[in-house]
Amino acid sequence: MATHWMIYGANGYTGHLLAVEAKRQGLTPILAGRNPATVHALGSLLGLECRVFDIQQPERAKEALSDIAVVAHCAGPFSATSAPMIDACLASNTHYVDITGEINVFEAAHRRDQHARDLGVVVCPGVGFDVIPSDCLAACLHQALPDATHLALGFDSGSGLSPGTAKTSVEGLKYGGKVRRAGVITDVPMGYKRRAINFGRGEKPAATIPWGDVSTAYHSTGIDNIEVYLPMPPAAAIVMRLLDPLRALFGLEVVQNWLKRLVEKRVTGPNETTRARQRTWLWGEVRNAAGVVKTAQLETANGYDVTVHGALLAVRHLMNYQGPGGYFTPSKLLGERCVEQLPGSTTIHIS
Repeated sequence: MATHWMIYGANGYTGHLLAVEAKRQGLTPILAGRNPATVHALGSLLGLECRVFDIQQPERAKEALSDIAVVAHCAGPFSATSAPMIDACLASNTHYVDITGEINVFEAAHRRDQHARDLGVVVCPGVGFDVIPSDCLAACLHQALPDATHLALGFDSGSGLSPGTAKTSVEGLKYGGKVRRAGVITDVPMGYKRRAINFGRGEKPAATIPWGDVSTAYHSTGIDNIEVYLPMPPAAAIVMRLLDPLRALFGLEVVQNWLKRLVEKRVTGPNETTRARQRTWLWGEVRNAAGVVKTAQLETANGYDVTVHGALLAVRHLMNYQGPGGYFTPSKLLGERCVEQLPGSTTIHIS
């Protein structure tokens, strides 16, 4: 039986943070990625075993995972890397978790549910800030109002961006906004809806964004209508709406490459001092057909710290896992209040 676990993409911003914290906790992940120099440099620094392989080479990837019980997949953009890593995990009977927040990636992972069930392999994307805290809010709100027909979620954070997150945001520009309507993920303009929300530190104007919960909260709760909000000045929301017709332009390869080069030059990711300062406030609301409304609030550490500790929580859970395989959301795998176990998180308050 496999007893090792792996961080793939350990040389990226979040993978590096995860490796350092794992080592601090006395864990011994195998560090992996496709860049020999950076992977081995981190391995030497932390005294951890390294493996270098490209997940686009299926046989090599299967072989590299043959003795691995759990992979924490941290190498984005997940739109390109999630499917081949899930393939490799299913081929090697390895549990899969990742830190994606991309709706399309969640939906693609969900389509592997039956195959994963048949093999007894867990596929659980989104075990970071995307989407543990908001998924827990959704699940707790559904418990509080089981006949809810509408769910809104949102967060207020100054967490800053890592290079990988910034590149994923660039990729997302071409897709526009997304909400779930009558059970179906639906294209809408960017900044489609606006409302005032108290996320936990006073009321702020907010607008809808295409966040991962549009996919995952549905699989966690079965609620048919889902929106996710981010604080946004009204002027910014209006500019987003005006730019919406230019989405095709943002999808052009030349524009994408130019924007990603800007990211590489200018984005480094927040340092430890900055992360300690930048906490996150989350809010959720459900309502049913009779007009009954319940709201939930939660405060967590910085998004990147939530991601590191969320991924470690998922890995520890799966290293001793005896349950069924299949696709899971974080609240389905780890419990609807699992976020409360993470350092810096408050309890979920429902009113």
